[in-house]
Amino acid sequence: MQGHWLLARLGKRVLRPGGIDLTRRMLAAAALAPGERVVELGPGVGRTAELLLARHPSSYHGVDPNPEGRKQVAAVLERHPGAEYVVADAAATGLPAASADLVVGEAMLTIQSDEHKREIVAEAVRLLAPGGRYAIHELALRGDRSPAELEAARKELSRTIRVGARPLPLEAWKDLLTDAGLVVEWTGTAPMHLLEPGRLVQDEGLLGAARFWRNVRRTPGARDRVRAMRQAFQLQGELLSAVGMVARRPQA
Repeated sequence: MQGHWLLARLGKRVLRPGGIDLTRRMLAAAALAPGERVVELGPGVGRTAELLLARHPSSYHGVDPNPEGRKQVAAVLERHPGAEYVVADAAATGLPAASADLVVGEAMLTIQSDEHKREIVAEAVRLLAPGGRYAIHELALRGDRSPAELEAARKELSRTIRVGARPLPLEAWKDLLTDAGLVVEWTGTAPMHLLEPGRLVQDEGLLGAARFWRNVRRTPGARDRVRAMRQAFQLQGELLSAVGMVARRPQA
């Protein structure tokens, strides 16, 4: 089982590398207004969907081909008549062009190949109305290290979380967006402390963090997997960080 879905199964609701704080900062920069239209690519278990829907968009489409988080997201969306779950790949959503004022994607470009990253960003641009914003929250690498060192970090991270992790340096994330014709208007960063006790409490609350660690202890094999992931994040801590960006599609 991929690492992020294991964490979700154990009760972790915030699965983004920079935690709920970076997500909130990103959404504040994106400045979603009531009545605007939202598409979220890869909604996970629906935590960010809750924040988006609290701002009363006129429509919300959560796009994900994977079944793992569908039940949790559906529970969030059922309280909102204008919200819909779309089973599709983020690079080919099937939604109409220029049908969104805000497209959000978190912790999903990181696990795509470079080609698929570009395809997903192109789809986000297609979905955006002129003046619309694309907000991302991803894993970043330091840009001042050798290509060999960065590739070794990617391989070790992929091995530990059991999914192909291909984070980019911060400037490469920016280039990915600008090469697609977007204008980056905001950038924020945070430490990669996903499984550190302080971040767990910040993200999940005291009760949620306690529930998570109880599930780790009670689930066969979970303690070793979670310990290995935490150790990998710590060992790569000098190289890894979380980055959020908001980019706008020009009016013309």
